[in-house]
Amino acid sequence: MKIAVACMGGLVAQHFGHCESFNLFDTENGKITEAKKVANPGHKPGFLPNFLGDLGVEIIISGGMGGGAVEIFNERNIEVIVGAEGDAKQAVESYLKGELKSTGSVCHDHMHADECGEH
Repeated sequence: MKIAVACMGGLVAQHFGHCESFNLFDTENGKITEAKKVANPGHKPGFLPNFLGDLGVEIIISGGMGGGAVEIFNERNIEVIVGAEGDAKQAVESYLKGELKSTGSVCHDHMHADECGEH
């Protein structure tokens, strides 16, 4: 299973579309088998969910995310986990243990993108 984490450095980004990069983790039998970083190719409506889906991502973890991105991920059968914070690798490990659950926090207004994860 391939898990992507929207990141600022090694931390979970609080807004999916404005992250610096995506840390991609290949997992097998509940363990991380490989990790790599892919730069965010740019925030354009509808682009990033398809970009990650085309990379084989099955789960996306972020602090916050807009409703449009959530819809596209859902259409592609990619699980969305929002409300995460802290170290990206630890977030994936928590997810694999069944300890990381989505808060369902969706950002509705890009004017307040810097506040995602705070509501």
